[in-house]
Amino acid sequence: MVAGGACGWGWGGVGECPVTGSKAEPVAEMVLPSGWGQGIEQPITPPPERTLVFGAVRGTEISAQPGKLAGREKTLISRHCPVKTHIMEPRAAQVRRRERLGRQQKDRPSREGEPCSGGAGRPGGIGGNVEVHRGPDLVQWTQHMQAVKTQLLEQAQGQLMELLDQAMWEAVQAYPPQGRPVPSVPPDSLHKTREPSLGKRKVFIIRKSLLDELMEVPHFRTIYHMFVAGLCVFIISTLAIDLIDEGRLMMEFDLLTFSFGQLPLALVTWVPMFLSTLLVPYQALRLWERPQSGGAWTLGVGLGCLLLAAHTVVLGILPVHVAVEYQLPPASRCVLVFEQVRLLMKSYSFLRETVPGTLRARGGEGIRAPSFSSYLYFLFCPTLIYRETYPRTPNVRWSYVAKNFAQALGCVLYACFILGRLCVPVFANMSQEPFSTRALVLSIMHATLPGIFMLLLIFFAFLHCWLNAFAEMLRFGDRMFYRDWWNSTSFSNYYRTWNVVVHDWLYSYVYQDGLWLLGGRARGAAMLGVFLVSAVVHEYIFCFVLGFFYPVMLLLFLVFGGPLNFTMHDRRTGPAWNVLMWTLLFLGQGIQVSLYCQEWYARRHCPLPQTTFWGLVTPRSWSCHT
Repeated sequence: MVAGGACGWGWGGVGECPVTGSKAEPVAEMVLPSGWGQGIEQPITPPPERTLVFGAVRGTEISAQPGKLAGREKTLISRHCPVKTHIMEPRAAQVRRRERLGRQQKDRPSREGEPCSGGAGRPGGIGGNVEVHRGPDLVQWTQHMQAVKTQLLEQAQGQLMELLDQAMWEAVQAYPPQGRPVPSVPPDSLHKTREPSLGKRKVFIIRKSLLDELMEVPHFRTIYHMFVAGLCVFIISTLAIDLIDEGRLMMEFDLLTFSFGQLPLALVTWVPMFLSTLLVPYQALRLWERPQSGGAWTLGVGLGCLLLAAHTVVLGILPVHVAVEYQLPPASRCVLVFEQVRLLMKSYSFLRETVPGTLRARGGEGIRAPSFSSYLYFLFCPTLIYRETYPRTPNVRWSYVAKNFAQALGCVLYACFILGRLCVPVFANMSQEPFSTRALVLSIMHATLPGIFMLLLIFFAFLHCWLNAFAEMLRFGDRMFYRDWWNSTSFSNYYRTWNVVVHDWLYSYVYQDGLWLLGGRARGAAMLGVFLVSAVVHEYIFCFVLGFFYPVMLLLFLVFGGPLNFTMHDRRTGPAWNVLMWTLLFLGQGIQVSLYCQEWYARRHCPLPQTTFWGLVTPRSWSCHT
C-alpha cells in the first residue's frame, strides 16, 4: 500500500507539498479502516530509509507485509508532490496503472497550490477515517542543516584564527625591530650569517596559568582547601603547645624573624645590581650599533666589552661579599642570589637576542638598538627570554594581585611552621649523638614529608603566586610559568614542565646554541651540557643561601638526575611510571632536607678552630659526633 497522499488525488488532509507548496507530504504511517483488505486494521510503517526525489516521479517503495493484507492494493502519489512511495510491481502493471491514473487526473485536475485532500466522495479517497502522522517538514530540515553549517563554520573559523594568531606572533617576533633595515644577504651566504638556532623559538601568547584554570573546578579547589586546613592545624597546634608549656597564647615567629634578618641591607645591595643591569648591557649595544668602519667602531666594541666585564664583576662579587661580610641569614641571602642569577640571565638573553642583528649589519648606517622602554619592561616582566613586544592583557586586576601576594606570604608562614615543627626538633641535636646508619636512614625517611611539602610550597609561592602577581601588574599575557609536571611519567618531562621559565632559557641558549656549535650533531652532549649548567647553578644557590659547600644537589643532579632523564624518557607512560616518579621525588627531597639540616647544625655545634680551605669544603656532619 502507499503510505502517502497525492495533490488533488489520493488521501485527504495530508499536508503541504514541500516543492510546489500544495498541501501534500509523505505519510509515515497509515491505518486502514475495517472492511478494507481482510477487514483488519493494519498499520503500514515504512522502512527507516527514505528517498527524497526532488522534481521526480520516483519515490520510496513500500511493500505490505505478506499475509496481513488480502491482495496488493497499490496507489501512486500524484506527480505534483516531490516525494512518492509505491509498491514494487511488474513493469507492465506499472504502465497500465500510470495510464489509468493519468485518465483519472484528466477527469479531476488539481489546481496548483490546492490542498491535497481526498474527500469521501472521491475515487480512492478514504475520507476522515485515515490517521496521519506527518514526517519532518523539508523546510525545517533545510533550516536545521543551515544552522549546523553555520555552527561548523564558526568552529572552523575560531580554530583557524588561533593558528593564524600564533603564526602572526612568530612572524612579528622574527621580524627585525622597528627602524632596522632587513640585511640583504646573498642566498649563497645564508649559512654564514644565520643565527645559531636549530630549533623552535619561544612564542608568547595570551594564556592563563594552569592552576588558575584548575581552581575553577570545585574538585581541584578542594585540594587547595585541604592545604589551607593544614596551615590552620599547624597554627592551632602551635597555640596549644605554647598554652601548655608557657601558659600563654602567643605565637612567636623566631624562625621567620631570624631568616629575614638584615633584609634592608639586602635590598640596598640590590640597587647597584639592578642599575648595573639596566645601564651597562643597553649602553654596550648602543656602542656596537655604530657604523662598522674605521677605528671608532673598534673602540666602541672594546669599550662595550669592558663595560660588560665590569657588569659581570658587580653582579658576581658584590652580593657574595655582602652576604659573607655581614653574615646575612638564609632568607635575605635568597633575595640576593635569586636577583643575581635572574639579572645575569636577563642580561645574557637581551644581548643574545639583539647582538647578532647588530653584528650582521653591513654598510655605513648600522641598525638601531631596541627601545629603552622595552628593555626596562623586560627586566621586570616574568620571563627570561627577551622580545621587543609581548602580548598584553587589557587591564590590571588589583584584587588578583593582592590575592597572590597574600598567598605567597601564607606559603612563607607555612614553610616556617613545617621547619619549626617537623625538622628542628629532629635535627637540632642529631650531630651530638653517635653516628649510625640506622639513624641516618630514619632521618631521611622522616624528612620525606616535610621535604615534599617544601617542594610544593616553593612551587606554589614562587612559580604561581609571585610570578602571576608581577605578570598581572605588568599586564604580561603569557602566564604559562609551568605545566602539569605532577602528571609526568618521566623525569625528562618533569624537567621540562616543572619550571618553564628557566627551561625556556636553558633550551634556547644552552641546548640550541650548543647544537649550533656542534654543527647540529651530538644532541646527547648538548643535553648533558644543560644538566651540567643547571646542576652547577642549583648547587651555587644552595651554597650561597646556607653558607657552606655540601654538594648534595650537585650529586643528585649529575649522578641520579642525568641517568634518570635518559632511562625514564617520554616513552615511559602509564600510572606506574607516575607513581615511580613521585616516589623518587619523595626520596630525593628527604635526602636533601636531612643532609642539609644535619650539616647546618653540625657547623654550629662543631666550629673549626681555624678556617682552612679543606675545612670549608669538607662536610662537618661526618665528623661532628660525640
